[in-house]
Amino acid sequence: MKKIVVLTGAGMSAESGIKTFRDAGGLWEGHDVMEVASPQGFARNPELVLDFYNQRRRQLLEVHANSAHIALANIENSYDMSIITQNVDDLHERAGSTNVLHLHGELLKVRSTYNPNLIYNRTKDLNLGDKCEKGSQLRPHIVWFGEDVPMLAKAVEITAMADILLIIGTSMQVYPAAGLVNYIKPGIPIYFIDPNPTISERSFQNLTIISEKASVGVKQLIDNYLNG
Repeated sequence: MKKIVVLTGAGMSAESGIKTFRDAGGLWEGHDVMEVASPQGFARNPELVLDFYNQRRRQLLEVHANSAHIALANIENSYDMSIITQNVDDLHERAGSTNVLHLHGELLKVRSTYNPNLIYNRTKDLNLGDKCEKGSQLRPHIVWFGEDVPMLAKAVEITAMADILLIIGTSMQVYPAAGLVNYIKPGIPIYFIDPNPTISERSFQNLTIISEKASVGVKQLIDNYLNG
């Protein structure tokens, strides 16, 4: 059974109503990203940061997996598939995908500020004073700017096993995630799905670009390239 590795970004979840990470001005929901997505921002104003992620978490609980998420999950019937996502939502899992690695953390989890290995599921708001079993404040289980990406080595290992690489809804400009493509086996087919592709078919060997939003592009991919 061939191994498909899928790299997904914000464009994968946009059709579910999840807003992309930041707008053209570099703001995220009106905030400078360093205010709400850095250890320094959390140290300066933890209440602002917790409230920001509480709002994101509430929004996530109101949306649903879209047809692209569901179509990818169905591919598992025919391929050995792993998804490596930059998204912090759980929409891949809700659609039925069983092998999902979150590079940048998960919105529905929180962790201890004392021990990053103390991780807890969380669907309700997180507030100052909410503590781990060791008595330390809990924080969002999100990889912030300036922090290590603990799942990166595992993502490299998975990417290196790919027989087919799919890239969906990501600009391929956010590192270290964008660097994963450098670890694929030479010559394997790469499919890039994005309505505004930031790379050309000269960028990589055996690259096919599908200039569509995720729902349309994944269907075209399956119909035209994977079902044959």
